[in-house]
Amino acid sequence: MRSIAIGLAVTLIWSALAPQAAFAAKAEITKEQRAKGMAAAPGLVAAAKLDCQVADARFLGESLDPKTKTKTSLYELACTGNEGLIVQQVGATAAPGTFTCEQMGEPGPDGKIPSAACALPGNADPKAGLAPYVAKAGVPCTMDKVRAVGQSPTNAVFELACHESPGGYILTISSPPRLDQPATMNPCLGYPEGSNLSCKLTDRTAQFAIVDALAARSGKNCAVKDRRFIGATANGKLYYEISCQDGKGYVLEQAASGAFSKVIDCAQADALAGGCTLTDTRQAKTEQAGLYTKLAQKAGFNCNVSGYAPFSVSEDGKEVVELVCSNRPDGGVGIFAATSSGASLVLDCAHSEMKSYRCSLTKPAAAYPNLTAELKALGKTTCTVSNSRVVGVTADGHGYVEVACSDGLPGYMIEFVMSPYKVKAPIACSEARGIAGGCTLAGNAKKG
Repeated sequence: MRSIAIGLAVTLIWSALAPQAAFAAKAEITKEQRAKGMAAAPGLVAAAKLDCQVADARFLGESLDPKTKTKTSLYELACTGNEGLIVQQVGATAAPGTFTCEQMGEPGPDGKIPSAACALPGNADPKAGLAPYVAKAGVPCTMDKVRAVGQSPTNAVFELACHESPGGYILTISSPPRLDQPATMNPCLGYPEGSNLSCKLTDRTAQFAIVDALAARSGKNCAVKDRRFIGATANGKLYYEISCQDGKGYVLEQAASGAFSKVIDCAQADALAGGCTLTDTRQAKTEQAGLYTKLAQKAGFNCNVSGYAPFSVSEDGKEVVELVCSNRPDGGVGIFAATSSGASLVLDCAHSEMKSYRCSLTKPAAAYPNLTAELKALGKTTCTVSNSRVVGVTADGHGYVEVACSDGLPGYMIEFVMSPYKVKAPIACSEARGIAGGCTLAGNAKKG
């Protein structure tokens, strides 16, 4: 599981970046303003490295700093299929500064719209220019309302109230806005109230409604007591924790599309950013360990489970869990069927990689005695296994594990049939050159 992270600390310095010069209030756009704007637009796009196919432009005006004699000019650009911009050119050599029409249309502390707000017909609905970024983020959102939260030298941040969701989102795009750069949307619930990124278009009750809707789709009988946003993965999945009135707890996974994806019991959620914090999972983990003990023993693996770590759910619906045993040093990987009538399998950590699962809680060396016992059962009684390597599984379902012997004599490839699982035959390293290049462990390659 990838670590979960969400950016909560974007430094917003909109007030420091915003145009400082005073300009006349908006009036009718003249032909001269448009002509001057269109003439300057190609140079501004190039200098500011804008993702803007200019559809319209106008010159707003200019001012002169009485001390430095530096001239500041403002232009508005309407961009085809992209957010409209106010471009500020300070002096003749500095790179232009850019501000979205959505930002420039935000009322100031006095409640008034800035005089330098966008006025071109193509920028009449600034939120429409954000639609391509919402689409890029992959979250369904028909924007009812938009609020410009702020801007840093590299990012612009907006709050969205979406028709499809009562909870709202924070949209982060590049600054200046470019469609070839990342665009992310995270739910308002992920931002603490009162922080510089907290949402204002939706209240906390509406934000929690998203979690309640996911909980209703989870199939769990849970009267929700409390909720918490855990975070988002790089591929856009969102995770929420819920605690229930009966003491149980779950993690809800939401797909990037906004749809419910799956539910994870808190007893199995430790890999998700530290696991559940709203629920005491000690009793649930003890009960789960007891269940895995029964399942492992039923599969023929005598393990009193003292710890476990879920891998995943395989394609055929089986649950895959790494097991730590209190009664034996070698852990294993349990591949448990979804129903009691299905076939389950537990492989120790020296064999589990044949099923593409590598143990992290127990070292493969703890299972070397099992490999030694397999060789003895196959008639090879002189080799005490000192090292091993999973070679792989062939297309016809035969797995191979190379072993080295503690006496330094050449080892073997042990052949397994994977379905139904059983050990088949030992192959001396001298005869195994045709199996994935042959033996390679120290001692085997030299003497085989």
